[in-house]
Order: sequence, then C-alpha cells, then structure tokens
Amino acid sequence: MEMDYRECDRIWQRVSPELNPYPEIRAAQNPCCMGDAARGETEVLRGFLRDELADAQTYRYLAAHAPSREGFRLMRSLAADAASRVKTLQSAYYLITGSTYEVTVVLPPQSRLKWCDRLRERYHAAACAGFNYARAAEQTTDVCLKKLLAGLSEDAYHAAEQLRRALERAL
Repeated sequence: MEMDYRECDRIWQRVSPELNPYPEIRAAQNPCCMGDAARGETEVLRGFLRDELADAQTYRYLAAHAPSREGFRLMRSLAADAASRVKTLQSAYYLITGSTYEVTVVLPPQSRLKWCDRLRERYHAAACAGFNYARAAEQTTDVCLKKLLAGLSEDAYHAAEQLRRALERAL
C-alpha cells in the first residue's frame, strides 16, 4: 500500500500548521508566489513588522516634539510611510500563511535628545532597515517576496535620504 503524502500533509496542517514535514508536497500544491514555499520567511516578516510598527510610533512621537513645522510634516510623513509598510508586510504574511499577524509594540520612554541627534539616530535606523530588507530579498527564493522586499528596501533608503537632507537643513 502506497502512502498518501498529500493526505498526511493535510492532517499535519490541522494538527501543527507551523511544521512542514513534506515541503515538496506543499511546494507542489502552491508553487506560485508567496505560497507555501515561502513559509520559512514568516519569522523574518514578523521581525520586520515589529520594527516598522515601532518606527511608525517613534516618528509620531518625534512629530509631536519637532522644533519646526517642516520637521513636524516630515515626521508625520515618515510615520505614514512606516504604517504603509506595516500593511504591506501584513498582506505578505497573510498570503503566505493564510492567517493574520497582529503585532503591538510598546515603546520605552523616549529620551530627550536634541533634534539633530534624533535625525542622526533615525537616519541610521532607516539605512539599516534598507540594508536588512535588501539582504532578505537576496536570500529568499520566492520571486514575488523578493520583489516586495526589494521595494521595501528602496523605501527605507528613501526615508534615510529624507532624514539626511533634514539633518543638513538643521545643522
């Protein structure tokens, strides 16, 4: 009697969906973009989700403490961009897993750094995010996820550039 691996895989999915005992079966079932083959990327996506949500909250905080109208507008814009990246990552997570990942980040009390120091701090965080997205894009084998992460990398580098220009004006 030949074993029905598809039936076994369906049973495993009900019992323990995070396990992948038959990856070749699952990849054959959903070989397209952001399907079962990309399941190994979910922890990376969760980390990016937490980071982007924290960034959005930090930018909102900085907007409230900006020394100028221009700084306020920039921080509000960057907060909206980070919130947009959260939605993008949540949709990718849902496409891969079929479930939502709700994340809540509580920021610790923010220190009262000078505006230029905050811009410097945010610049480095945005540039680092750009690098991490690019690295994740290079490492994934999923074509659509690669494209999505590469786009998020460009967005993060653009944010870093905006912060660098704001720092130039503030100095």
